[in-house]
Amino acid sequence: MAAVLALAAGATALAAPAASAAISPTDTIDSLAASSIPEEHRAEVPSVTSQLNGLNDLYQLQQLHQLTDLAAPVTGVLPAVQ
Repeated sequence: MAAVLALAAGATALAAPAASAAISPTDTIDSLAASSIPEEHRAEVPSVTSQLNGLNDLYQLQQLHQLTDLAAPVTGVLPAVQ
């Protein structure tokens, strides 16, 4: 799990300065990854950028889960997990 979070953080760090750059590193990675996939199958395979965005969403979901785990026993919505 830590490796996934580190990868997501690294991708975010790469994407931030790329917003002002003419050539985005993630666009370059996407084009390199797509070049090895046959043309007729490229639409079926998610891009590297979309996969990294999915990891970011997963990280945010984990943050929400940690918050609800703390709040649920206090509010009486769910029993405390032991």
